[in-house]
Amino acid sequence: MFILKNTSSISQVARLRSPKFRQTGSNCTLSFWYYNYGLSVGVAEMRLLVDGLKQPTVLWRAYYNEGNQWLNAVIQLGRLPHPFQLSLDRISLGVYDGISAIDDITFENCALPPPALSCEDPNHFWCRDTKACIDRLLVCDLVDNCGDGSDEDNCNSDLQCNFENGLCNWEQDIEDDFDWVRIQGPTPTLNTGPFKDHTTGTARGHYIYMESSEPRQFQDKAVLLSPLFNPSGNRSCIFHFHYHMFGKQVYKLSVFQRTVSNTRGRLLWYKFGNQGNRWIRQTLYISSSEPFQILVKGTVGDGFTGDIGLDDMSFLGCTLYNGNLPTVSTTTSGTSLSATLPMNNCTEEEFVCRASGRCIQMIQKCDFTPDCSDKSDESACVMEVCDFEDKNQCGWYQPSLEQMSENYSVHTTNIFKWELGRGANLYSGQEKHCPLIDHTTHTEEGWYLFADSSNGEFGHTADIATPVISLTGPKCKIVFWNHMNGSTIGSLEVLYKTSNKISKLWTQSGSQGPQWNRAEVFLGIRSDFQVVFRARRGVSYMGDVALDDITFEDCSPLLSPGRPCTSEEFTCANKLCIPKDNLCDFVNDCADKSDESPTI
Repeated sequence: MFILKNTSSISQVARLRSPKFRQTGSNCTLSFWYYNYGLSVGVAEMRLLVDGLKQPTVLWRAYYNEGNQWLNAVIQLGRLPHPFQLSLDRISLGVYDGISAIDDITFENCALPPPALSCEDPNHFWCRDTKACIDRLLVCDLVDNCGDGSDEDNCNSDLQCNFENGLCNWEQDIEDDFDWVRIQGPTPTLNTGPFKDHTTGTARGHYIYMESSEPRQFQDKAVLLSPLFNPSGNRSCIFHFHYHMFGKQVYKLSVFQRTVSNTRGRLLWYKFGNQGNRWIRQTLYISSSEPFQILVKGTVGDGFTGDIGLDDMSFLGCTLYNGNLPTVSTTTSGTSLSATLPMNNCTEEEFVCRASGRCIQMIQKCDFTPDCSDKSDESACVMEVCDFEDKNQCGWYQPSLEQMSENYSVHTTNIFKWELGRGANLYSGQEKHCPLIDHTTHTEEGWYLFADSSNGEFGHTADIATPVISLTGPKCKIVFWNHMNGSTIGSLEVLYKTSNKISKLWTQSGSQGPQWNRAEVFLGIRSDFQVVFRARRGVSYMGDVALDDITFEDCSPLLSPGRPCTSEEFTCANKLCIPKDNLCDFVNDCADKSDESPTI
C-alpha cells in the first residue's frame, strides 16, 4: 500500500484501518516494513483504538525522510483483553512531496495459550477457564497469561505494584539525586521512553520513569526502595519486573539487595544502553539469611534521550518484614569492625566472621559475595565499584611502595608511582597532559588515580593491584575509564597475576585524545589471583596516565539455586541452573564447562 496524493488542501490525512480483533495473548507482536522517502513526507503514526477508550494510543511513529529503502518496524502489543483496531495515519501539513508505503504486516505469538488435557507438572499452573497449562513463574506477575485472569487471582497485593494507584509500598530514596515520576502515555521527550504502560498496553495505564532531560546531568541517580522482606531461608524469593530502556543515550538500570540500611548493598543485576522500544520482562532469584530490601537504580546517560521506564513489579514466595534493617557505622578508612575475633571453632583453613564467629571456607573470602552477616569476609578486599571520591582507594594498593617502605625508610617522592589527583590541584600547564575533570563527577573537584610522569625515567613502571581475589563467576569483567592524553604517553596494561605467573589481558599505548575512554576486560572464572594496572612511563613528563570508576561487574561466583531448574533453564553437571540461551556460546557459564560440551 502506498499513499497517492489527490488534493492540494493544507492539512491532509491518509488513514488505513485494520480489521477488528477480539483480543491478544501476552507475547503478541506486530511487525511490518515501511518506506518513507522524499523531501517532505510528513509524520506517520500507528495507533491503537480500543473499544471503550476515547483516547487512541500511539504505538509507533516515523517523523522524516529515512532514505530510499525499506525499513522494519516491530511493535509490542502484549495482552489486550478488549476488542481493538489498528490505524495507520499519515498526516501532511501543506506540501507533500515523497512516497510513503507499507508492506508485509505480520502478527506473531498473538493467540492465547492452547487448552491442555492435563497439567500435572508442579512447575506449571492449570488455568481455570481456558485450561491452558502455563509456567508457574508466570503466576502473580501482574500479566494475564491465562486469558481468563486465573493466574492473577489470590495474589498478595502487598507484594505487587502496577503503579495504577501510586507507588504502592515502594518508596523514593532520599539519598539519591532525583525521583522516579509516575506518568500516563509517552514521556515528554521525543525518541526516548515508552509510548504506553505495560499493564494495560494503552496510553490510559500508568508506569514510572526516569526523566533524563535538563537539569539532570550525566550519572545522576534515581533510586526506588522496595518494602522490607523476611529472610528467605532455603526457598528462593522471586522478583519480577518489566523495564523499558529506549533512547540513544540510555545509560544504566541496576538492582541491588541490601541487609544494612545505609549501604547500597550487593549488585544483583544491571542492564546498559538502548534495548529498543519495548517492555522487557526480568526475573531475579533472591536468597538471604537476613531481612533485606531491594533497590532499583536508574542512572542518567550523556544526554536527554535516556528515559528509562519501570512497570508491573511483583514478588513471589517472599514475606514482608515489620522491623528495621541495621545500620553500619563508618570511619574515614571504611567500615568500622572490631579487631578482636569472637569465640569460634574455626580451623586455620577457615575464615572467622567478625560479628558472629561463624566459620566460612577461605575460598568465600574476597569473592564479591558477602557470606558473613557483617560482610567482614569482603572488608579487606577490593571494592566492586571505585570512584576514588573521598580519597578512598577501595583496597587497591601499590606493592612496590609497600616493599620500599619496609626495606628502607626512604622518601617515595621522586619515583614513578600512582597518586590520587584532581583538576583543582593541577599546576599551570599540567592540564595539557593530565585530566582537568574526573569521570565520576565531571568537575575539577572530583578525584581520580594517575601515574605522574614528572617523576621517574623513560621505561619505568608503576603497578597498582587488588588484594588476592579468591573466586569469580563466569561473566566477571572489569570495566574502567582511562585518560591517556599527551605527546609522550607510554602505555597502560591490565595484568592477571597468580602466585606463579603474570599474563597480560589488555594494553593501550600512545595518546588517546583529551577525553575519558571506557574499556572493559573479561575475566570469567578465575581463582586466587590479583588484577594489576601497570603504567609504563614515556620519554618525558608530558604523559600522565589516569584511571577512574573501576568496576567489577557480574563477578559473584555461581550459587546453587536450591530448586530444580525450570523448562527455560539448562541443568549443569554441578546442578547449577543457567538460561538455555547460554548453551554453546564459548562461555563457561556452568563453571564446569558442561554447557559447552560437544555432546550437546
